[in-house]
Amino acid sequence: MTYRHLLWDFALDNYGYVTTHDARDLGVPTGELAKMAARGGLSNVSYGIYRFDDAPHSPHGEYHEAVLRVGEGAHLTRDAVLALHDLALVNPRRIRVGLSRRTEAQLPDWIQVIREDIPVEDRTTYERIPSTTVARALIDCREIVMQERLLEALDDATRRGLVRRRDRAAVEAAIKENM
Repeated sequence: MTYRHLLWDFALDNYGYVTTHDARDLGVPTGELAKMAARGGLSNVSYGIYRFDDAPHSPHGEYHEAVLRVGEGAHLTRDAVLALHDLALVNPRRIRVGLSRRTEAQLPDWIQVIREDIPVEDRTTYERIPSTTVARALIDCREIVMQERLLEALDDATRRGLVRRRDRAAVEAAIKENM
C-alpha cells in the first residue's frame, strides 16, 4: 500500500484531513505530505494540517478543522457544540473552540478560542470531534442563547440521547439559574 493510499484511508474517516502527527503515527514520513501536496490532490490547510482535495465534504468538516487548527487539547465548546447537533437554532459566525492553555497558532477569523478548563466528565467526542458534552454546552450558552431556545434544545437533546434523562432536571435548573 502506498503512502497516499494509507493517508487517504485515514483521511476518509477524518473529514478529508490528515496532520503530520497522524502521518507519523501511520508510519509515513512527515515530509511525504509536503511532497504529495506539491504533486497535487492534497492541500496544505495550515501548519501541519492537510486535506485531500477530492475527499467528500461534510457539514461537520469545518468543526473538525477548527479543532485541528487550534491544536492538541482543543475541543468544540458552547454554541459550536449546539450547532454541530443542530440544536437551539444557533448558527454562529465563529466556531468557538475551548483550550485550557494559550495558543500561538495563527487562526482565521472564523475561529474563536475560549480559554477554559473543562472537567473530564464534561468532555466527549461527537462525530470524531473532541467537544464538551451537549449538557455542558447548553449550560454554558445561557448568556448567548435565549432561555426558551435552550430549554427546547434540552428537550430535543434528551429525546435524541445527547443528554441523559437522569441529568435533564439538573441541566434545566442550571439553564434557568440567574435568569
